[in-house]
Amino acid sequence: MTDPFDFERVLDALGDLAAVVFCVEPPDAGPAHRCLERGIHIVDVGASHRLLDAVAAMSGPAAVAGAAAVLSVGLAPGLTNLLALRAHDDVRGADRLDLSVLIGAGERHGIDAVRWTVTGLGEPVAADPLRTVLPGFGGRIVHPFPFSDQYTLASTLGVPEVTTRFCLDSRPLTAALFALRRTALARRPRLLTAAFGRVHLGGEGFAVRADAQRAGRSASWALTGHGQSRITGLVAAHATRELLAGRVPPGVHHIEQLPSLADLPERLASHGVTVWRRAEGRPA
Repeated sequence: MTDPFDFERVLDALGDLAAVVFCVEPPDAGPAHRCLERGIHIVDVGASHRLLDAVAAMSGPAAVAGAAAVLSVGLAPGLTNLLALRAHDDVRGADRLDLSVLIGAGERHGIDAVRWTVTGLGEPVAADPLRTVLPGFGGRIVHPFPFSDQYTLASTLGVPEVTTRFCLDSRPLTAALFALRRTALARRPRLLTAAFGRVHLGGEGFAVRADAQRAGRSASWALTGHGQSRITGLVAAHATRELLAGRVPPGVHHIEQLPSLADLPERLASHGVTVWRRAEGRPA
């Protein structure tokens, strides 16, 4: 993914490819462009909005050669986008969306995911932490974090104010992680990646929540489950199946723009995912 000539060689060697799933983050949009210009579909399991924006800019017919790309695939972004769309529709067009993401610190995440997380600590934030209720985990303080969904949804849904916040299931580890944001260590991602890559203090449960507000109206959707990495893989598999079945038109799409994937949270029920409407209440 980091060597454009090697990537071209792999595409040539594999021959007649239908789709490529990006499971690690490339340095730029070059690999996506090389696939789309050959007419190869892509599914991008990425969370950096600058890269996703660069891929989304390739939306013209000449750029994609009849292929389609599905972006914002996974738990966050991904399922957060789909819940945000529901909450947005419930209030008939939100003027504010708050997304909350809780990840199990006991799960063994890949080094690329750990690196992305600790790098995010060094990015500037404008919003404040928020206290929310996450089904199965109770009241939590979630902290602003640069997940791509908040930037994407501001564009795809036309919502003027969108913020994604984050915490871990371990309260002490969450406190330690965000205390680092105020120190010089936040600008040393290599050191922090090595340190947090060895820490597994917590479980494998996760929860995400989307809250929409408009003119006194509010709506909340949430989902819970176990094994964030496995669920991300399943979301990617469903997106790929839609591409291969021809149910995604040519061009570049974020997951919330595809009606055929709107019911994906319910499809994942057999894998332990529970969907909640009015997030503090009963499952939907």
